[in-house]
Amino acid sequence: MLDKNIIYEVLTAAVSKGADFAEIFLDDTVAGSINYVDNQVETTQSGRDFGIGIRVIKGLNCVYVYTNSIVKEDLIKTALKAADAMKSGKRDMTFDLCRTGVRKRSLIEILPESIEKKEKLGYMKEAYRAAKEYDECIKQASVTYLDKTQNILIANTEGLLKQDRRVYSRFVISVVAEHNGEMQTGFTGPGAHKGFEFIRDLDVKELAVNAAETAKKMAFAGYCTAGTYPVVIDNGFGGVIFHESCGHSLEATSVAKGNSVFCNKLGQKIASECVTAIDDGTIPNAWGTLNIDDEGTPTRKNILIKNGVLKSYLIDNLNGKKMNMASTGSGRRQNYRFAPTSRMNNTYIANGTSKKDDLIAATDFGIYAKNMGGGSVNPGTGEFNFAICEGYMIRNGKVCEPVRGATLIGKGSEILTNIDMVADNMTMAQGMCGSVSGSIPTNVGQPAIRVSKITVGGR
Repeated sequence: MLDKNIIYEVLTAAVSKGADFAEIFLDDTVAGSINYVDNQVETTQSGRDFGIGIRVIKGLNCVYVYTNSIVKEDLIKTALKAADAMKSGKRDMTFDLCRTGVRKRSLIEILPESIEKKEKLGYMKEAYRAAKEYDECIKQASVTYLDKTQNILIANTEGLLKQDRRVYSRFVISVVAEHNGEMQTGFTGPGAHKGFEFIRDLDVKELAVNAAETAKKMAFAGYCTAGTYPVVIDNGFGGVIFHESCGHSLEATSVAKGNSVFCNKLGQKIASECVTAIDDGTIPNAWGTLNIDDEGTPTRKNILIKNGVLKSYLIDNLNGKKMNMASTGSGRRQNYRFAPTSRMNNTYIANGTSKKDDLIAATDFGIYAKNMGGGSVNPGTGEFNFAICEGYMIRNGKVCEPVRGATLIGKGSEILTNIDMVADNMTMAQGMCGSVSGSIPTNVGQPAIRVSKITVGGR
């Protein structure tokens, strides 16, 4: 991808003005997408994005530059611009670049770019028809196909030189139902660190019907009653609450700056004893899995909380220096335009010992949140606000009528201590996570959990 001698010269130029460390991140990505709406292709895109990022570090300060050129003279010129920003004298640094292999955790069978658009469209049309034909209340359905193949090279002045390939496939269905002038949406978006074999293995018709069913139920539902009471949050995308309200606060991006509610709390109890939370970048073919992070460190399974006790943060190299802690393989970035920082991979609450039915049976009056939607969170305070896309009232230990318009409001630190039951049906769901280093694929997950009390917004 880039000659080893050129890499050495560029890195040498980057530290020539006194920096302690320099790194190259080469990114060569081919991506495609098709959007199918109203029984026709609305948009189709495909393209290649190539660039090289150069990061220079002096002490705890960092400068990041990038270029789209692969010409040696341009790369050295770009590296010297970064070096000038860190100017503190002249430095001659010698190092040996040692190319090392990468352990492959995700088997890729079919590269998406090898498949004709006709076949991709076939699956999309099948899903579209299944959604539209579900019921006359379905007013619109859209299906989006996405794929990406990213080839990277990472090298630095500590001698690291690694290459890797990442392949992603995703299939997104959104369905809108209307009743009495009110519109509601059903959504599903499975994805994986896999090739086109992932799409071929999907039951796209079933996915579309499930999304349409959710949209219809919510369109015909009454409004949720506001109050403070127990909530049972189902598995899968329910884990978005932990991801947003707690996961970001455990990233060194926030912790190293003292901007997290969990600063200086390692070894302390921050959650209920039934809560164990994990971020694992090694799950084969999972949406958030990487062989190596974007600094070249192998990913690993990080136990963040064990039986309620805070055990670890998510740490990248630079923030690790600030915290005097080693990297946890959590340095990530969207592409060459971003410097890496600590981010999540596949983050989930581990299985408990209860059954989902036990959680509902233990609730006299509350909400069953079957599907969660988006929301917002302040990582410094942990305060969050999340919408329930598909919700039901619980009365006398039984799931009753559907309700819409419900939101969950609270603080991550409080919800952790108020989880009093955890089921044994953990699954994951896929999403894109945005932060200072761009938008990246992440999995969220959990078994069904019961929060003993939480503020529910409604009417």
